[in-house]
Amino acid sequence: MKKIDLHIHTITTVSDNPVEFSLDKLKEYVRCMEIDCIAITNHNTFDKEQFEIISSSLDITVFPGIEIDLEGGHILLISDNKDHEEFGEKCAQVKAEILSNTDYISLEKFCLIFTDLSKYLLIPHYDKKPVIKQEVINKLKHHISAGEVTSVRKFKACLKEVDKLVPVIFSDMRFHESLNSFPVRQTFIDIEELTFNGIKSCLFDKNKVFLSREDGNKLFQVTDDGLKISTGLNIIFGERSTGKTYTLERICNSFENVKFIEQFSLLQNDEAKFEGLMSIRHSNVSETFLKEFKDVIGDISSVDLKQNEIDIEKYISTLLRFASENDKSDTYSKAALFAESLFTEVRQESLKKLIESTILLIENVAYKELIDRHISITNLKNLVVELIKTYVETEELNLKKKWVNELVSNVQQELRFRTNCTHPEDIDFYKILLDNKKAEKFSQITRDIKNEREIDRKEIRGFKVVAYVRQFTGATQLKNKSKRKLSFMDTYSKYDNPYEYLQSLKGIELEATEYYRYFVDIEYKTLNKHGYPVSGGERSEFNLLHEISDALKHDLLLLDEPESSFDNIFLKNEVNELIKDIAKEIPVIVVTHNSTVGASIKPDYILYTDKKLENGSVKYRVYFGYPSSKELKSPTGDTILNFDAMLNCLEAGIDAYTDRRTKSYEILKN
Repeated sequence: MKKIDLHIHTITTVSDNPVEFSLDKLKEYVRCMEIDCIAITNHNTFDKEQFEIISSSLDITVFPGIEIDLEGGHILLISDNKDHEEFGEKCAQVKAEILSNTDYISLEKFCLIFTDLSKYLLIPHYDKKPVIKQEVINKLKHHISAGEVTSVRKFKACLKEVDKLVPVIFSDMRFHESLNSFPVRQTFIDIEELTFNGIKSCLFDKNKVFLSREDGNKLFQVTDDGLKISTGLNIIFGERSTGKTYTLERICNSFENVKFIEQFSLLQNDEAKFEGLMSIRHSNVSETFLKEFKDVIGDISSVDLKQNEIDIEKYISTLLRFASENDKSDTYSKAALFAESLFTEVRQESLKKLIESTILLIENVAYKELIDRHISITNLKNLVVELIKTYVETEELNLKKKWVNELVSNVQQELRFRTNCTHPEDIDFYKILLDNKKAEKFSQITRDIKNEREIDRKEIRGFKVVAYVRQFTGATQLKNKSKRKLSFMDTYSKYDNPYEYLQSLKGIELEATEYYRYFVDIEYKTLNKHGYPVSGGERSEFNLLHEISDALKHDLLLLDEPESSFDNIFLKNEVNELIKDIAKEIPVIVVTHNSTVGASIKPDYILYTDKKLENGSVKYRVYFGYPSSKELKSPTGDTILNFDAMLNCLEAGIDAYTDRRTKSYEILKN
């Protein structure tokens, strides 16, 4: 088994923040983390001279490579060690194309530069930003061996799914002198001799990539001093002040996208704060419910009925004057174009969106089979051709109207300049009629939106979260909604007249994109299993269950002493079951002193913390192993008895455990 890291940066480019590379730090990384093979993969560039210095300074295998901005994503291209000169020339062509951090090369250009792709090892960003598009991967699939991911969770998911690439995890690291700890993102491959073709062969086979050297994909390293945990459920226990939370924080700092539920952070006795927290947590319900209404607000905001009335009055006034002055008309005012109306151009926004949507259906790869079952590709192509033809014809007519309108306007301007007669004001009656209809429809939509009702209901382990639509009942509610010192007294007086209310909102210091939030309030209620509002203790229980459930959005869950705030029955019946379910998807680490969590939960792996005074300073140590292991081992090889550790920390020692079992519970039972 060999440990590889094929994604290392040593040069600052336009795609990086400035960092001064340290060869000594790279040497230390390779030695401390026991790396067997690396690749130098700088952004869109290859420095032959630097590469040869690095390669000769390390006693491991080093491959030349480059990380390329390809079609908006990133891909690692790694070469063998045969011809650095030729590889450098090809990389120079890439560098010439990438002049800023927003530039990228096309797939066609990529293939022209690296003509024979079978010579290289290609590893795209797969479940890692910026992701290579799936269509690019499809076109390169015969040459791509593996895909780079960012976490153990994503690694395991790729292994399970047949159509996924072979997953790899690499450090993607810049090594500088001030680096305090080393990344634990590497991949093990099942290979005896590290050759380019051997690595390439391994990375085509999911059965030959692993997270650890001895334990395959059951364990993975979490700190640079050799601490390992399970990819499933882990328990950390130890006496008070022995570094449990410290260990948890070290693990947290080694990874991204971690859910860390700290001790006592979920206690909640203030009902108002709890309801506010619920609104924040479930804001997506509000956004989903009001999404279309937000678009309506955006459209109606541009409607100015008052200005329309002014325009109509002005038009009628000038028209009457024009008619009354008819007998005084001169040569200029009698010209046919003097009072001529302009052509109205046809708006094509909806047709343009329709064309774009049809093209999206044609080009879609992910749901092609589903689309083909209902609409044939031939019909879609015929449809888009006709839509485009209609768009072009209408656009041509619009251009003609625009040209004539400009010509008529110029003539009118000259005629009106030369006469004293009144000319009727230009007015768009269609727009005015449309605006009036929009205002009427807006009032109707707003009345429907303000209809008080339940709009969403979710259940979490017996608790129910119910979302209701509520009307605002006063200016104070609006002020609280804004979280600013603004006056809504005059505005709220117009609350029952939607259009006038919107105009009044526009006079307050609010962002236009926020107006839709002030028409209805979304209220959340958390109910217990009996359907009643939760009590203070139940609020804390719900907080814990909700936060644990939310962990599936993350790649790692860390939970610090949940028993500090909850009773054992709740922990055993609700928390343990939920934690075990989540541990099937992501690695979970729970710090505990409690046997209900520590032992009854039946973890996959256990960690025991201890501290010693050495030369006047505190040293924390961690021992780890399987629950069935007789001994737990530290990264340095020290051992302790698992039985003693568990009894002392989870059961208050063997004497207390025996006494409680034989002298208390057994007597009560009898």
